[in-house]
Amino acid sequence: MDGAEKRRRLRAISDSATYLRAYEDVEFLRRKDLRPVRLQLELLKPELILTELGVHSTIVVFGGTRIVEAPEARARVAKAERRVKAEPRSAAAARELELAKRVLAKSKYYDEAREFGRIVSSSCQTGGRAEFVICTGGGPGVMEAANRGAWDAGAKSIGMNITLPHEQAPNPYITPELCFQFHYFAIRIMHFLLRAKALVAFPGGFGTFDELFETLTLVQTLKVGRLPVLLFGREFWEGAVSFEFLAREGVIDRDDLDLFSFVETAEEAWRKISEFHAGLRDPRGRREESS
Repeated sequence: MDGAEKRRRLRAISDSATYLRAYEDVEFLRRKDLRPVRLQLELLKPELILTELGVHSTIVVFGGTRIVEAPEARARVAKAERRVKAEPRSAAAARELELAKRVLAKSKYYDEAREFGRIVSSSCQTGGRAEFVICTGGGPGVMEAANRGAWDAGAKSIGMNITLPHEQAPNPYITPELCFQFHYFAIRIMHFLLRAKALVAFPGGFGTFDELFETLTLVQTLKVGRLPVLLFGREFWEGAVSFEFLAREGVIDRDDLDLFSFVETAEEAWRKISEFHAGLRDPRGRREESS
């Protein structure tokens, strides 16, 4: 083998994917049989960062991506009204207007989520502490509002995005070093609850329901400790789910109805959380009798 051939072969060897160190080989890490490693990494990365940044406790806020603040909701109604005027016989146009009006009616929840984020953050993130940090799914709508409330208070907040078929982008109010992106829903919900001292669910769709019922199941089965689970908007939730029906049918215990409560305002939600944690020795969630 002459010198030129030797150099060519050495270059081919060094350029080979197999020569990459395993932790630098992205294609290798994406292999199906590396899923256990990816799950571990996805669990470990946020845990290490949150610990390093001193985030001891969180309050998790769930809610619909389609609930927007009033000015945007009113603009959508106006647009839908113009379409109805232009297409008076269109059932699709009429339906668009009806939905726009319903979203406008729910825009109050954007305001309440924003105010809730502000109240919690201004009350708890004082003196350099990172307690009861607002934590959301990091997307638009209610999640944006809660992160925005923390931002209004000059406080940190967390966003936990998830990769979706239509990519979810983080909202601009999340603290940059506390914005994470997940692939696995299971690891994401685990991180939502690892530090959670309360869960607040605003009206939303399938994702909100998934997160809410996952939480209720984990609390019901004692996989996580008891914590306040607050449902914003009794009218919405009782219209969407008949919890009483489940109890009457015997598929849940009547005591399970005590796992959550309804609230209507940010002040009411914060009062219930404060009352629940009033007996704590410190804000990290340990009760006085805990070891």
